[in-house]
Amino acid sequence: MKKLAILSIIAAGAISLMAADGAALYKKCAGCHGAKGEKKALGKSQPIGGWDAAKVEEALKGYKAGSRNVYGMGGLMKGQVASYSDDDIKAVAEYISTLK
Repeated sequence: MKKLAILSIIAAGAISLMAADGAALYKKCAGCHGAKGEKKALGKSQPIGGWDAAKVEEALKGYKAGSRNVYGMGGLMKGQVASYSDDDIKAVAEYISTLK
């Protein structure tokens, strides 16, 4: 029984380590959007800090799909999020929603 409990704890730890880290993913974004999402990216976009997570997730999925091109940033943003999985998008969206 103890072995099963220990294996469960190890597995839970491994899963949490594999989970997307929104703060780490956001570092790629901060150059244009600012550390707190306070900047207009390349002087064009709205500041994104504090956006609702669902709004960010929808925007990022649209950019990734190539169906969103707000402020002419579609191509640039598509490249930025191309490698993000759905879990990555969700994690970075949650993180951005906490920025103030």
